[in-house]
Amino acid sequence: MRRPRAVLVTGAARGIGRATAQWLSAQGWRAALCDIDAKAGAATGKALGLPFFRCDVANETAVRRCVRAAVATLGGLDALVNNAGITGASAPSLERLTLAEWNRRLGANLTGMFLMAKHCAPFLRRARGAMVNVASTRALQSEPNTEAYSASKGGVVALSHALAMSLGPRVRVNCISPGWIDSRGAKLRPKDHAQHPAGRVGRPEDVAALAGYLLSAQAGFITGQNFVVDGGMTRRMIYED
Repeated sequence: MRRPRAVLVTGAARGIGRATAQWLSAQGWRAALCDIDAKAGAATGKALGLPFFRCDVANETAVRRCVRAAVATLGGLDALVNNAGITGASAPSLERLTLAEWNRRLGANLTGMFLMAKHCAPFLRRARGAMVNVASTRALQSEPNTEAYSASKGGVVALSHALAMSLGPRVRVNCISPGWIDSRGAKLRPKDHAQHPAGRVGRPEDVAALAGYLLSAQAGFITGQNFVVDGGMTRRMIYED
């Protein structure tokens, strides 16, 4: 009897990561969670009935330990959802942006994805598995003072298609770039929803459902792609009257 498919979801304590782990678990996957926030991650693991491992994805020793523990617990690894990162795009102005803050964002948002991919790759190859990396529409468009965040997310998109070439044909790699996703239950205004061509702000489940599809056998001919999930906002032409 074949074991259930196994997936490691990073940044899984809340938001998109939590929703993705919950979605995949409901679809029959065995999921393991990791997050740098030990308290929130443990609470999520308990609530979902899934194993949790604390991990700073920017630290290679921690990543190596986390991957080994997850594989031992799950009995293998068929998929990776690379979601961990520092949220929020706003930062000091370019002149006030410190090198330390630049490196902190790139470390968490980009280097962490590289390290997870590196240490999961041998197991994914063995399983002929798949990987989904979560970037952002900030990879495609920007507001002022978002240099570090936008650069890190643009790097995730490029890293994803590079990984697809390096790991193919045994491992498929795709990227999801979410737009405005209400992952914290914000108090949204009617105009927040109305400005989206889809008629509403996104929900974590919107991203989770796409991640689940991209990891499935039905997506077996899809690799190296970036999927924008933003309710149509990046296609909307906006000029001031």
